[in-house]
Amino acid sequence: MQKISAPSRQHADNPVLGVSTMLLSVLLFSMMDASVKWLGEDYPTQQIMFFRCLVAMIPVTILIYLRGGISILITQQPKMHLLRSVLGISAMAFAFYAFSLMRLADAISILHTTPLIMTALSVLILGEKVGLHRWLAVIVGFAGMLIVVKPGDGMLESCSLYMLIAALLIGFSTIIIRYLSTRDDPVCITFYFTVAGIVVSAIGIALLGWKSPSPGGWFVLITVGLLGGVAQYLMTLSYRHCEIAIVAPLKYFSIAFGGLIAYFIWSEIPDFLSFSGIALIVASGLYTLHRELLRGRTLIR
Repeated sequence: MQKISAPSRQHADNPVLGVSTMLLSVLLFSMMDASVKWLGEDYPTQQIMFFRCLVAMIPVTILIYLRGGISILITQQPKMHLLRSVLGISAMAFAFYAFSLMRLADAISILHTTPLIMTALSVLILGEKVGLHRWLAVIVGFAGMLIVVKPGDGMLESCSLYMLIAALLIGFSTIIIRYLSTRDDPVCITFYFTVAGIVVSAIGIALLGWKSPSPGGWFVLITVGLLGGVAQYLMTLSYRHCEIAIVAPLKYFSIAFGGLIAYFIWSEIPDFLSFSGIALIVASGLYTLHRELLRGRTLIR
């Protein structure tokens, strides 16, 4: 697999726009995660996934039109798209289910171990060399993750294990996305994943059932898809108008945004141990991101 070089600087000319769109993207993603948690208390995971993917096709279709039509969807990598879709959909299923039972800030912080997981996977899968400093960052980050997860008899009941599996699957998926992004347009990659998500979640509904939404449920289910689609577009726009080194660390604001939303909706307050673990994850993740940027690579949500 080829390494991904840093994006062209031809669009990196508006840092104010880049920072503002990234912060708005992170906020919308946090709102989407909170909406998934709220829906998970009453609706099955496959139903939430179906609306997440179906409604997201609206902005994806608009982007296809703006980028020149269906010719952008031509690919020579169908098997890699299929593998990416299997991993990504599985990660979504684990994460959406875990959101319903975990504290929001804890869940989001575990997902932010993905850069650490990718560092380890880059050694195992790509044969890359990782220095002592980055290995130490991985160890510190995983120590923080263990503090948040609290391994023990209640691990399955808390669903922290499911969220950790989601982070692992996202790590595998992101490596494949890096490979595909050297060959296909990002809209093409998003399209096939979204279509696969619609198909798989629809099959899940047919096999596992459907719950008729209330008026409020319809609104939140549709909102989840719109939030995810718009947030993804804003993140892409941010990378086009500002240096990655400036805007990528802003993604860690999602832990703060998620924590505030969870406090006002569910009165969730992380305990001291969870807060300490989150701090270790953020610190090690930022350092890992710094090292990745020095190597000219990007990390995808």
